[in-house]
Amino acid sequence: AYVLRPTLPPPGVSGYVQLTHDGAPKGLVGTDGSRLYLQERGTGFTFPMAQISVSGGTAAPVPSPSPNMGPLSVSPDGSKLLVEDMPGTTAANGPLWALPVLGGSPLRLADLVGQAGAWSPDGSKLVYAKDNDLYLANADGTNSRKLASLPGRPYDPAWSPGGSEIRFSANDPKAQADSLWQVSSDGANLHQILPDWHTSEGKCCGRWTSEGNYFVFQSQGQLWAVRERGSVLHKVDRAPVQLTSGTTFYFDAVPGKDGKKLYAVAGFGRGELERYDRKTQTFAPFLGGISAQDVAFSRDGQWVAYVSFPEGNLWRSKLDGSDKLQLSSSPLYAVLPSWSPDGKQIAFYASRQGRPVRIYLVSAGGGTPQELAPSEPGPQYDPVWSADGNSVAFGGPPGGPTAIHVVDIQSRKVSLLPGSKGLYSPRWSPDGKYIVAMPANGQSLTLYNVNTQKWSPLDNQFAAFPHWSHDSQYVYFLRPNGGVERVGIRDRRVEEVANLKDFRMTGIYGVWMGLAPDDSPLLLKDTGTQDIVSMDWRAP
Repeated sequence: AYVLRPTLPPPGVSGYVQLTHDGAPKGLVGTDGSRLYLQERGTGFTFPMAQISVSGGTAAPVPSPSPNMGPLSVSPDGSKLLVEDMPGTTAANGPLWALPVLGGSPLRLADLVGQAGAWSPDGSKLVYAKDNDLYLANADGTNSRKLASLPGRPYDPAWSPGGSEIRFSANDPKAQADSLWQVSSDGANLHQILPDWHTSEGKCCGRWTSEGNYFVFQSQGQLWAVRERGSVLHKVDRAPVQLTSGTTFYFDAVPGKDGKKLYAVAGFGRGELERYDRKTQTFAPFLGGISAQDVAFSRDGQWVAYVSFPEGNLWRSKLDGSDKLQLSSSPLYAVLPSWSPDGKQIAFYASRQGRPVRIYLVSAGGGTPQELAPSEPGPQYDPVWSADGNSVAFGGPPGGPTAIHVVDIQSRKVSLLPGSKGLYSPRWSPDGKYIVAMPANGQSLTLYNVNTQKWSPLDNQFAAFPHWSHDSQYVYFLRPNGGVERVGIRDRRVEEVANLKDFRMTGIYGVWMGLAPDDSPLLLKDTGTQDIVSMDWRAP
């Protein structure tokens, strides 16, 4: 009878109900049983906290003493949130606090600093991630000790209902793939979960159901569930079961505390390219309002290259949209193309699941993209051509150990730019005299004089997506509040170019900024949708 017992039916979801209707970008953090806690997308780089009833309605803000505080998880009793005081830099670590959900002063958790965390089911312990390490501490942040070290940054930890196991996601920047890991709460038995399943697509962001029978996670833009416990009366299939499907993507799954519901964020990405007119102080669609980011122009201003969003394919065309040609396709996801001065080649970097980020060159007339420096170890980001077209400079990953390197196009020899250790995101001026770059934490801009080979401060505040004006006299960039500003090379004076208070941006990194041939700011307006949905959870 035991051998012939039937196989347990698979779990499933039904009864989709949309709980929010604003379509704005958001992330679902957790639930206390009656409310859902989420992180909304505010202006620029701010992510305010909010809450909403599990039955839907209008999201209400969670009082916070700092606009930089972002929620990480909900305490088991629902009385407080674990929050990170995000420093507004590319380095994700920030001080950790316990914030009462009904208002009140937040409590600093000892001297803990990290990028993710969660309290244990009994509320006595806290697991948190910092850089590439996972730590365990008391609930108040005291007595911290290292649990495990990972090849990439761990995030989104989740405890098993019994508190004996911790699962989390980790991103390996070399392999460019997310994976699921598990470690015992005593630090033993660190290993991957489902290591041979969907290795190229990646998987992440899982949570156990309340009774512990299933583990729900995301992969390929959809939700999946895997059976955790055996059954006396049924055989158990341990293969992941797909719960959602279609063109809508789903993420941030949160099982309900009653075991009857599954909550998630559902939506699709889309944008509209717009140009800011400084005279009228208004935005208008540019290039027909295509959904494109990383827009770059040839030196003669006749051609444009751009990356389709969210697909990540590189295209080039004339400014009027004619003579359109696709230059890259999946599995490459193209980012930040840069035209050679003669207009014959385009450099870009591309991510590809299972492989490090690399710099590619492709002919403007089409062809197969080729790696620029295949023998150079480590990830490669942000390629930019020199003014004479003889070299390409690039940096390493933001927030990590990096430096600026220069590749000679003819010999393909790679050299280190003097004094550039700890810097990334190089931008060569059109006149070839300067290179602007940022430190790993993104909190300033620094200028390199090519003739003197000396670095000097250009601006001492957080900046993103720096771009040179076409006369090489200014560097334009985004501020954390979402405004576009520029700094003069000669006088170092900073001035606001555009106030983006009511402009909702999008892009592969959430924001993007470029410059039109007349130095007008270009931005990708968010026209996609993201809303929280409730689903009936059916599990045998």
